[in-house]
Formats: sequence, structure tokens, C-alpha cells
Amino acid sequence: MSEQVETVIIGAGQAGLATAYHLRRRGVPVLVLEGRARVGDVWRERYDSLQLFSPAQGDGLPGMAFPAPRGTYPTGAAMGDFLAGYAAAMDLPVRLGVHVERVLARQGGFVVITDDGGSIDAAQVVVATGAHKRPHVPGFAADLDPGIVQIHSAGYRNPAQLQDGPVLVVGASHSGADLALEVAATHRTVLSGRIRGEVPYTLGRPSARVANVVVPIVFQHLLTLRTPIGRKIAPAVRRGGAAPLIRVKRRHLAEAGVELTPARTVGTRDGLPLLDDGRVLDVRNVLWCTGYREDFRWVEPAPLDETGYPCHHRGVVDGVPGLYFAGLPFQFAYASMLILGAGRDAEHVARHIAAHRRTTAETAPVLR
Repeated sequence: MSEQVETVIIGAGQAGLATAYHLRRRGVPVLVLEGRARVGDVWRERYDSLQLFSPAQGDGLPGMAFPAPRGTYPTGAAMGDFLAGYAAAMDLPVRLGVHVERVLARQGGFVVITDDGGSIDAAQVVVATGAHKRPHVPGFAADLDPGIVQIHSAGYRNPAQLQDGPVLVVGASHSGADLALEVAATHRTVLSGRIRGEVPYTLGRPSARVANVVVPIVFQHLLTLRTPIGRKIAPAVRRGGAAPLIRVKRRHLAEAGVELTPARTVGTRDGLPLLDDGRVLDVRNVLWCTGYREDFRWVEPAPLDETGYPCHHRGVVDGVPGLYFAGLPFQFAYASMLILGAGRDAEHVARHIAAHRRTTAETAPVLR
């Protein structure tokens, strides 16, 4: 027999946990399913040197501040530990090691099918698996010489994974700049791709103090779907469009000896990477910092646009009662995919679920 749970949240990242917190406060029974062995592993699995771009004072979740001094920038591992501590402190019902394979809409609810052959019947489902879940590597990567080590940024941990010889880093956004700077200490490194500007301050310096106040306001209240500028940039953000460099800047890369080229990596020639300026790079390693693609085909039906992004209004899916999303890129604001915006978006979804639950109860027939 199927297990029955009123509301299932898929994913125990910051979006899923914040949604569970707000639902529990409203008395809505909830179960959070997490495929990894520990809460927070989604952060621990990132590259070892990862640091957040937001300071500790902006990295808390509803009801709990991040336990670090103001103005410091937590590591990815520390963020993972915080999420685990948050789930425990808030007594959130998280079931670990459960991979959801499919979500199927049924009359009056959903069937959540898991990899262990089980299923859960739910009245509501919140998909909080995060943004851009499928690492993207261009098709021509398969044509590179098999002797070249290829690693997507999702699988990169540290330079020990690389072999001796030059490195090509493809993609000049945040992760590309971070990894190019790191591997340049031990390898000749080329960073391929156009850099789309830099923020005018340096993290950890006095210049960042004002930014730490202003940027959250901009991300939370100016760049939203309610403002013309927010609506203008939302499609590019949702596609994973390149953002300006934040921590690592051009000068840091140049000082480290990284060769910067705006030329894109577009193919191969004789098993080596080919740039769109005609250059062929004789490298022994390629780091693909080429982003991710949406993949929500396992949710049926999930109305998707031509890019695979769910059609919704602030996480509420029109036309599929009881289906919600949390933690999407630009779900409501630029901050939506950041820790900064998790609480507000989660509260909106939880409020809608609670209201929908009351309406359903009020309109249900009375059995005599």
C-alpha cells in the first residue's frame, strides 16, 4: 500500500527546508524527501575552496541566523553543516537517501514514486530540487582526445583531479573564474569566454560593507517580477546567463598568470579544443564551467516553457492544483535562487498551500 502524506517536499536544500518550516508553523503536515545521505550534502559536494558570495548575516534561514561573525563569508561545507543543524533545530521531518524518480498527478493529488519501488500519495507536492540540475557539456566534448581529462564544475573538487599539463577552463562566469585562479597555481591555464563585467567592490574589504547592505535590497526588492528591470532580466537569469565577476576579478586572474581569451570554445580539431578565433589549444585538461540545464520531465504534468522552465506564478503552478516549486532561478526575484531569497519565496508558497487546504476542507462534502 502507498504511504499517505498531505504535503511532500522534494529536496532538503535551503528552499525545501524553509518551505517545511513555514508549513509546520501553519500546522500543515509535511514530509521532506532528500536523495543524499545527509542534509546539506548538496553544498558539501561543491569544490573544496568554495566560499559564498553573501556574508554570514545574509545566510540564515527563517527562525535561525547563520552562526558566524558578520562580514565573514562561509564555505560551502559550512553552509551544508548549517542546513543540517537547521533541520534538526526546527525539528523538520526529513527522510534521507530517498530519490524521487517521478511525480504523477492523479485526481485529487499526486503519486510520488521513489527509487526503492515505493510510492507516496500526497495532496500537495513542492519541487525544491534547486536550479539547473543537469550539468551541461557541449556535444563536441565527446570528440576530444580520450587522453584529455574532462571535468564539469559539478564534479570538480580540487586540482589533484587534474593531470600534468595545461588546463583549459571553458566559461568565464563565477565558477570559471574561481577554478581558473585555483588551478593556475599548479598548471598553465587558459580561461575561454567573455567576461561580462565585474562588481565594483572587493569581498572582505571595507568597500564591501555598503554593498552588503545595498545588494540584498536590490536583489530582493528592485530586481523582481513587479519591476520593469526585473522582468527584463528574468529570462536571461533563468537561462543561466553569465553574471559579472564578484570575488575573483580580471586582475586577480592576470596576476596568477591565467591567459584570458574572449574567444569561445566551439569545437575540436585533431582531438584538441578549437576556439572561434581559429586557435587550437594543446591542453591536457578541460574544466567545463558551462552551467546546467533544467530537467523537470520527471514531474507529470509540469507545464514547461520552451527552455524547460516551469510555468508558474511565484512558485504556484497554474492549471495543476497542488503543485508548487521552490528555489527556482528568478522565481520572483533575483534573490530567489539564493539563500537570501529562500525564506520569502517559501513563505509565499506555504501561505498558498495553507489557504488552498482550508478552501478544500470547506468545500468538501459532509459525510453522514
